[in-house]
Parts: sequence; C-alpha cells; structure tokens
Amino acid sequence: MKIAYVASEVFPYAKTGGLGDVAGALPKELAQLGHEVKVFMPKYNTFNEADYGLHYQWEIGSVLIRVAGRIHSVHVQKAYLPGTKGEKKSGVEIYFIDCPYYFYRYRVYTDDDDEDERFILFSKSVIEVLKRLNWAPDIIHCNDWHTGLLPLFVKDNYGHEKLFSKTATVFTIHNIAYQGNFSKKTFEKAEINPKYFLHGGDGEYYGGVSFLKTGILVSDIVNTVSDTYAKELLTPELGSGMNPFLNLRKNNFYGILNGVDYNVWNPETDKLIPFNYSKENLSGKLKNKKYLLEHLKLKFDEGVPVIGIVSRMVEQKGFDILEPVINELMQLDAQWVILGSGNHKYEEMFTRISVTHPEKVVLYLGYNDELAHLIEAGADMFLMPSIYEPCGLNQIYSLKYGTVPVVRKTGGLADTVLDWNESLERGEETGTGYSFTEFSGEALLNSLNRAINDFHKKEVWKKIQLNGMSKDYSWKRSAEKYVELYRAAYQKAK
Repeated sequence: MKIAYVASEVFPYAKTGGLGDVAGALPKELAQLGHEVKVFMPKYNTFNEADYGLHYQWEIGSVLIRVAGRIHSVHVQKAYLPGTKGEKKSGVEIYFIDCPYYFYRYRVYTDDDDEDERFILFSKSVIEVLKRLNWAPDIIHCNDWHTGLLPLFVKDNYGHEKLFSKTATVFTIHNIAYQGNFSKKTFEKAEINPKYFLHGGDGEYYGGVSFLKTGILVSDIVNTVSDTYAKELLTPELGSGMNPFLNLRKNNFYGILNGVDYNVWNPETDKLIPFNYSKENLSGKLKNKKYLLEHLKLKFDEGVPVIGIVSRMVEQKGFDILEPVINELMQLDAQWVILGSGNHKYEEMFTRISVTHPEKVVLYLGYNDELAHLIEAGADMFLMPSIYEPCGLNQIYSLKYGTVPVVRKTGGLADTVLDWNESLERGEETGTGYSFTEFSGEALLNSLNRAINDFHKKEVWKKIQLNGMSKDYSWKRSAEKYVELYRAAYQKAK
C-alpha cells in the first residue's frame, strides 16, 4: 500500500510527547512490512536542518497556499528518517513543509492567535505536495487535531481531484484532551464549505470549530492508542466532550496499542546505562542501581527498593493523590528518584519532599535522557498514578528493564500491566506489576505496600520481573494491526 503519514511532530526532528515517538517509529515499521510510506511534518526552526541532511526540493518549487485570505509561499525540504538498526538512514522519505511565517517560532505549538492558521496551511500543503509529486496514496494517516481538517479537505475542497479518488483517510487520536477548538472564523480562514458549519455539522462545535471533531466524523476510520482508552473515550467521564461523536463512529473506531522502539529501550544494548543485562542474567540491574544511587548521593542498600518516576508533571499524571498520603509514603522503607518538569505546584511538591527527606528522595527538575534510561535500569519499581493514560510508554520500558510498574488501571496502563495479586487469584503467576483502580492516595499506598512486601520475597520478585521482560510490545506487532486498519479503511472508501 501507499501510505502518506501526516503528523505535527516526528522524532528526532520534533517531539513534545508520545505522538513524536509514534510518528518517528511506525512509518519505518510499515516500510519494513513492504509498504511505501512518505511522512509529512512542518519544518520548525527548533532543529538544524544540516544536522539531518535536509535537501530543498527544486522539482516541487514554491507552493502557493491561501489561508485567511493571504497567500503564502511554501517550500519543501526532504530527508530520510533515521535507520532503526544502526543504519544512518531508513528508506522512508520525510517531507518538511517549510513556511517560516507560521513555523519559525522556536516552539512546536504556540498560544498565538493564528494557531489554527498554522495547521490549516500544513494540511493544505500536504495535499498540494502530493499533487506535485503525482503520488496517489491509498491511505492518508492523520494524527491528532492538527491534521483534523485534512480528511475534510480531501473529501470536499479537493473532491474533484482524480489523484485522490481512491484515497482513504485514517485518523488517530493520541490524546483526547487536545482538540483544536477555535472560533467560527476558522472555517472562513480555511475556505471550507459553510454547510459543514451548520449547527451539528461535521466541523461545528458549540458555535465554534473543532479540528478534532471534524477528523472524527469525516475520516473513514478512527482509532486511538490502546484498547482500554478506546473504551474510555466512549464515556462522558473520559470522552472530553467528544464521546457523542465517537459513539456515532463506534463501528469504525478501534484501539491499537503503541509499540516501543527496542533498538533504543533495551537493557541488553542500551548505550546510556553503564551495565547491560538481560532476563537470562539480571546481575547488571543491581550494578546499575548501585551506580544510580552513588551518583545521586543516596545510600545504596540492596534490600531497600528504589521507586522511580520519569514524567511530565501535569494534572493528567495523577500526582494530586500523592499529597494527602505524602507522610505515609515517606515512611515507607524505600528510596525515590524523580525526573521531570511541568506545573509549578507539582514541581514545588516534589521539591519540598526532596528537601525534607534528602536521605531518601532525589529530584531532577528538567529533561535528561541519560538519567531517564538510568532510572529505568536502576530502579526496582516505577510509579505511574495517571488520571488517564492513552497508551503510556514508560511502563512498557519498565517491563523490558525488569523495573516493576505500579500503575493506576486506566488506558494503556490497564492494557500492559497485569496485577500480580489478580493473577494469583486466578491460580496463575503471570502478573507483571501492581495496579489500582480508585483514584486515591490510599489505593496508591496499598499497591506500593504490596509491591514492597513482594520485593523482599526474592523468588517472587524475580518471577514478576521476568514476566515483564518477556513481553513483546515491539512496533512490528502494532504496525501489522495498522495495516489491517488501512485495508479496512481502503475497502470502506471504495
């Protein structure tokens, strides 16, 4: 199949969250399965184009795009996504939509008044570039609200184009909380047929315009990034106002769990940790724990578990439930290593804890990729108490590193972490971590106590570690499911 993969961020060129990781990995896996894939993203000035071998596309030249009544000259640069197994580059072409007026702002996303215009231009530009390449994709795979208008452009504004007469669209929701909701002027800026803005129309949302709603209702097939999250989005509690529209698309709405890149996150080959190890030989994990604690100036004790946190410090991640039980958490016989940044109130809470309990808590505010890898390798447990979690990646990394996850049972966390005690109740020993359902400090504390209790049972703990390390959440499995989705969308669009 010919697949145009469209995203506002693609790792390693731009990344603010899971979307960047997915967009940097999935297209390469699709190509490995024999499909022809071209990736499209904006050209930001957050990276040096020379570092990634971008080349100006003279054969495409200047593309004129009209947004909000103004014509902008758009140029295109091309490179190849980096290889997956040590190769300098993969065979997957990535096309950068280069419009300095909209994208040279030193940030991927902004709070500027023309945020809607930026992604109107991006979506229109993708279609115009496909025309100039004379490349007819079987599938245009759109991701998150930034590309939500693209399926409508293909269907309506470019509905006369024979090039796209057999093209199907797939729309992936990575996080329902980000919707691209703007005033009604946005429809005029985008030059979309007013019928789509009639009350209850595909693009209308409370008198304004929603890019996300448009993508949900117009695309041939919609999906999100885990089975449980897909079910949650159909409910008023977690659907963020989009649940009525997703229920309309219920028969064409699916969950596909994100994969992870085991070329990057694998304790056997990880170049960012001092001691590599495997499920056949776990000795390196203890060495990494010792190395981590000594470098962070914490006392090393093999018998004291280390609890790791690597996270954006935002409300979604569930840190509010730590505050009511913070004294009880600090009384646990455990050490804490915390990495992240975000909202001031969470940064302040973790700072206060680290200052009050310097003998057992170390905090690193900010982003540090090497430390993130070292925490995964050196910690005994990994805590993720999220309110909601579309997929989650750190719990999957943790499983691979033998670092037992303690998570709230929601979204992708519920799909990837099997509670040890629940497995025992079924007469099995298949658990890979610990989970809780109630969003409360007491429930979190209970799960941590269960984990710490089992940590001291060496054979039990090793069994849980090996169960997790044996799981396969590689991108290949996810890519195969996406191919099934593409085929269904293609048949539907015929």
